[in-house]
Amino acid sequence: MAQGASFPYEEVAEIGGGAYGTVYKARDTESGKFVALKSVRVQTDQDGLPISTVREVALLKRLEQFDHPNVVRLMDVCAIQRTDSETKVTLVFEHVDQDLKTYLEKAPAPGLSQDRIKDLMRQLLCGLGFLHSNRVMHRDLKPENVLVTSGGQVKLADFGLARIYSCHMALTPVVVTLWYRPPEVLLGSSYATPVDIWSTGCIFAEMFRRKPLFCGESEMDQLGKIFQVIGLPSEEEWPKDVTVTRKQFLPPNHPPITDFVPELSEQGAELLLEMLTFDPLLRISALNALEHEYLKEEETADTEESTRESEAVP
Repeated sequence: MAQGASFPYEEVAEIGGGAYGTVYKARDTESGKFVALKSVRVQTDQDGLPISTVREVALLKRLEQFDHPNVVRLMDVCAIQRTDSETKVTLVFEHVDQDLKTYLEKAPAPGLSQDRIKDLMRQLLCGLGFLHSNRVMHRDLKPENVLVTSGGQVKLADFGLARIYSCHMALTPVVVTLWYRPPEVLLGSSYATPVDIWSTGCIFAEMFRRKPLFCGESEMDQLGKIFQVIGLPSEEEWPKDVTVTRKQFLPPNHPPITDFVPELSEQGAELLLEMLTFDPLLRISALNALEHEYLKEEETADTEESTRESEAVP
């Protein structure tokens, strides 16, 4: 981690803000290439940076050695001491011009083809499987954090940041979208890597719908909307370590998932429901999802059409 050296990046434009502060597009003054900068102010003591921050950054740097095609590259980490008790840590990532949200908005009507969606899902799950096998949870997966290059390559961004930022959040009001959060997080239960699979299921449905599947206005409202789609879990499935009770929800008369995502095939609907399984222990894993029949069928067919389509979306 570069400590206090001259900062070789020149900010060009603000490209987004979120739970973790502002993201800037910048130019590397040495190479001239564009990068994305994400900074956090970390409280420090006499020993320097907190060990938790150093550990998380070291993990992200270690992942970088694998150079996975579906994970955004962490190119540099700069730490500049601002005061005796505060250090500004800036993570420097490769810059990708658009995210999946923009990509879906730009797709000409009636939207992406089945083959293109399958290709995007395979890439997303490949990146996620890689993170999970290295014990990294994303925890904030949504279309804005899935980048798509001009050539149609998917790259996961902002993974691991939740852990780095959680203990050192600036005291500013933060609005984190509920729409991609799994039931165990909404209920305040314990959670692990299946949280990301739930979010991926929400994104999968959104690729067809071109709008989010669950648009709750509060945590309880979000849970209610989820149960309208997947049904109310049984008392046995309900987690024991939460204050919200099952009795607070009326059993909905939930229609089949294809009523919400009509373009889905039978195999696709099966995969989606395996991702949107209430019990995280029963939720499909990223690597098993990649082996699902839906993503394996016609894997090699229509690659030319898929490539043409990815080039047609700017």
